[in-house]
Amino acid sequence: MTTGTRTHRWILHVDLDQFLASVELRRRPDLVGLPVIVGGSGDPTAPRKVVTCASYEAREFGVHAGMPLRTAARRCPEATFLPSDPDAYDAASGEVMGLLRDLGHACEVWGWDEAYLGADVDDPVALAEHLRAVIAAATGLSCSVGISDNKQRAKVATGFAKPAGVFTLTDANWMSVMGGRPVDALWGVGPKTAKKLAGMDITTVRELAAADAETLTSTFGPSTGLWLLLLAKGGGDDTVSSEPWVPRSRSHVVTFPTDLTDRDEIDAAVTQLARRTLDDVLAEGRVVTRVAVTVRTSTFYTRTKIRKLPEPDTRDSVIVATALAVLDQFELDRPVRLLGVRLELRMPSTS
Repeated sequence: MTTGTRTHRWILHVDLDQFLASVELRRRPDLVGLPVIVGGSGDPTAPRKVVTCASYEAREFGVHAGMPLRTAARRCPEATFLPSDPDAYDAASGEVMGLLRDLGHACEVWGWDEAYLGADVDDPVALAEHLRAVIAAATGLSCSVGISDNKQRAKVATGFAKPAGVFTLTDANWMSVMGGRPVDALWGVGPKTAKKLAGMDITTVRELAAADAETLTSTFGPSTGLWLLLLAKGGGDDTVSSEPWVPRSRSHVVTFPTDLTDRDEIDAAVTQLARRTLDDVLAEGRVVTRVAVTVRTSTFYTRTKIRKLPEPDTRDSVIVATALAVLDQFELDRPVRLLGVRLELRMPSTS
């Protein structure tokens, strides 16, 4: 079996700058240089809608992804608010990823706006500048590129490259650049892990790199403890797969303007979400194996429950009935703020 995965001399992490906002600015060049906020229907007064992307000009006011649109409007009242347009972002992403693949190097796509290239070249910086020029000329979009010999370090390097630049992190400069930074500057180290490390008097990357392996493994477990030590020393995954990315699931989520309390309305919403998600699955010619439902109450208590189908299926009646059966597992004793349905899919055979 050929997997298309191998190690390369250099790994480049390509990250499109302010991607969603940049796509919008392509069709609204009059907004270039101005604060632009993308999210929801583009109405900043709409309740419970959040920012999906903010231009760099809007970020200077403290606006960031995930922030309620109403909060963003208060922080940056002069901003132009635009509705989210997933179809346009799909198309723009497809343009860019096609260009990256055409360069002839292994290309592993990680979503709309980022990908890894594995390249056996003598001058990775020249390659990075070349691909930036190709993308800009063909699409009008800009990107930043991080260069290293593994994915994790290349991802961190991209943060130093932004916006619209190139940065290289290797063993030679890793500790001088990263040593004094907090542990959550490492890709994959979140607030909970950082807090736990702080309780061990480990707050910087240098301190984590010098930590005792046995102490880390006894606290975090053998796999996580050693992985944290590897990250702090600049290590990581050094393989790039050129296999096409195949989604393992499809989902849709809705946050309601007003909390739902009526069970019939909740059932109807789950039914609609299940059918909408199934339409996406059918359009891709895929088959469902599991059905998951997410419920968030007015108190922000969020839980997901899942059920495996007796056999892979695509029938509307089966998917909807299973989603409603999963919903029945929740007590639903509080008003419902958000509902989501995720359909897990059978993966294509790789043999």
